[in-house]
Formats: sequence, structure tokens, C-alpha cells
Amino acid sequence: MIAGLVGMGLLLTLAFIGVPLGFCMMLVGFGGFAWVRGTDAALAMLGQTVTSNSMSYGFIVVPLFVLMGNFIYRADLASDLYRASYAWFGRFRGGLAMSTIVACGGFSAVSGSSVATAATMGKVAFPEMIKYGYSPSFSAGTIAAGGTIGILIPPSVILVLYGIITESDIGALFIAGILPGILTVLGYLLVVVGLTTLFPSIGPRGERFSWRYRFASLKGVWPVMLLFFFVISGLYFGMFTATEAGGMGAVGALVFCIIRKRITLKGFLESIFEAGKMTAMVFTVALGALVFSNFIEIARMPAELKTWMETLALSPMQVMWLILAIYLLLGCVFEGAGMVLLTVPLFAPLVSLLGFDLIWFGIVVVVVTEISLVTPPIGMNAFVMKAVIPELSLSAIFRGIAPFWVADICRLALIVFYPPIALYLPSVMG
Repeated sequence: MIAGLVGMGLLLTLAFIGVPLGFCMMLVGFGGFAWVRGTDAALAMLGQTVTSNSMSYGFIVVPLFVLMGNFIYRADLASDLYRASYAWFGRFRGGLAMSTIVACGGFSAVSGSSVATAATMGKVAFPEMIKYGYSPSFSAGTIAAGGTIGILIPPSVILVLYGIITESDIGALFIAGILPGILTVLGYLLVVVGLTTLFPSIGPRGERFSWRYRFASLKGVWPVMLLFFFVISGLYFGMFTATEAGGMGAVGALVFCIIRKRITLKGFLESIFEAGKMTAMVFTVALGALVFSNFIEIARMPAELKTWMETLALSPMQVMWLILAIYLLLGCVFEGAGMVLLTVPLFAPLVSLLGFDLIWFGIVVVVVTEISLVTPPIGMNAFVMKAVIPELSLSAIFRGIAPFWVADICRLALIVFYPPIALYLPSVMG
């Protein structure tokens, strides 16, 4: 237990001062394992962990889904999604904000990245919202909050990493994220409706389009949405694995780009190189997390924590709320993916010992990570919006985010109190 606490303290210190997360987890994990079991055992553990996992078939899912997102980004899908969403929702008060939320959900379904979703939709949606008289703070807050959907609606790189670290079924994790993702979109739409009803000036009505125009607007988005539903339904009905789904998604996205003449040889090569760089970074962090997880297990930290909490007479649900409170606090100072990889090796075994489902816990962790992306003072998506809209202050962006943050907390409580929201679809998978 002492070795585990020292290791956690050292890891948090190194991460806080800016040491690359993957390397500091690997260093602390190796050093801690050597402290407990000896240097020879630590070297054997390190070699086995890196070799076996780097050659694992399951790891291939990471570059494939990253590549799929890169191709879709180059196809300029965000603009098409936004135009289609506006054609259907623009006539309502706050219609542009609703369109942004729906477009963020659609883009998230094929990109898997919150930062990419926020940055892309910021460039596409913010100028239009300002053009139609929307409040800058409300507009930026809508886009920043909408961007967080990127790590929940499958495919999600964070869910892949969580699945690798906890040895959970990645396909089941993807399916488990669907209903909470839809709940997120609906919750944000309700926030927009409520705010624009109370303060009509922040989101005036837009144009009204004919039914013919509305259906015509779907022409640019239905092929890629069909690709998404094909991949997800294949996972759901057990027709292929998550890795095979990633391969089909990447090839389908490339075909989509070629048909629309949205990609050149240069763009294709850049997509490959970007996917390679992202994969190298993800692999380094994931392998570091696995090494650190081995140290946490050998130090018996989860079991010791469970015993200690039993002496406090805390119920499993009280322990869960304590864990979530720690996540919310860490989210104020750590970036989302880093926070997950720092804590999952410690908390996942403890949660399992307490009798909770690890698929459900994975979705809960991602929801808390979403909240951290819009929580001051770090709030990665707020800083992304600041980079896209430099004339707008961070305080104004966080003011615009605040109502959506409240909706996020309500959604988190709902998923915690009613786990079937996350577990129903995986329970009936083929």
C-alpha cells in the first residue's frame, strides 16, 4: 500500500510538471515494480507487457479509427452536416444552436475526437451564428459543449484505451456509448430551448426552408451516416469485431472522400502520417498505463483501498460518488485523456471489487471526462474555442458553457443512478 501511494504521488507530480504522460507512467510503474518485486522481475514485466501488447490484434483498432476520422475530416463533412442540420432546425428560436449540437453529434460519430469536433465546428458554425445575431458567449459555449460529444459517441479513442487497460470488450463499450450520447444531444437541445425561451435575444429564429430543400440537404451527409450505422450495427449484431469495424470504417471513409473528390494524393499521405503520429502517441501512453497498472496490482493498492473503505463503513455507491468527486477535481487541472489513463489503473480494479460493471464504469468515466473538457480553469474545449475565436475572452466562453455544464452533471447523476442507460444495448448485443 505504501509503495502504491508513493508511486501515485510521484506520478501525479511528474504529470503536473509536464513530463510526457506515457513515459512517466512507464518509469513510475517500472520503478515501483522493481521496489516491490526486484529489478529482474520488473525488467521481465516491462518486456512482456510492451512486446505482447504492441503485437496485440486489439491494438490495431486505434490507427484504423483515427484514420477513419482523418479521412472524414478531409471530406469537409462538418460543413455539410451543419447545412443539413440548419435546414431542419433553423426555423426555431435558437435553431442555429440546435443545428450546431446536432452537427457536433453527427461529426462525433465518425471523428471520435472532442478537440477536433470543437475546432472544426467552431470554424464552421461560429461565423454563421454571429451573422444571424446570436450572442458570442452563447455561441462559443454551445460549440465547446457540443464538441465534448466526440469522446462518447462511438468510435471513441478514449473508450478504446479504457478497453485495452481494463481488458473490456471494446465493441460493447462502443455500443454502451450510444444511448448516453443521444441523451447528451437531447440534454443540450433542452438547454438551448430553455435559454432562448428565457432570453430570446441570444438566439433569434433563422430561415424557414421548404421540405424539398430539407431533404436535398441530406444528400451530402447520408453516405457517411450510412457508413456509421453499418459499422455500429455490425458490432451490435456480432457480424464483426471492433478491429474489423475500424478497417471497414477507414476504407469506407476513403471511398467517400474519393467519390466526392475531396482528397488528393497529398491529402491521403498527410492523413496516413497524422494517423501514424497519433497512433504512436496513443500506444506510448497505453503501454505506460499498462505497466503502471501492473505495479498498482502487485502493490495490492485496489484491495487495500477496498479494505480501508470497508473500515469507514462506506457503501459501494458512496465509494463511487467519492471516485467521481475525485475525477471532477482532477478535471479542473488535468486534460481529459491524461486524467483517464492516470486513474483507471487504480480505480477500475477497485470498482470491480465493489461489484460494479466495468462497461458501465467506462461510460461513467468518459462522461466525467467530457465534463472536465469544459470545466475551468483547464477546460480543453474552452481553450480550443479561444484559439479559434481569439477576440472572445475565456471568461465569456466559460459563461456560455455554464448551462451545458449543469446539464452534464444531471446526465452523470442519471447514468449513475440508472445504469441500464449504458448497459441495456450491450446486454442484448448479438
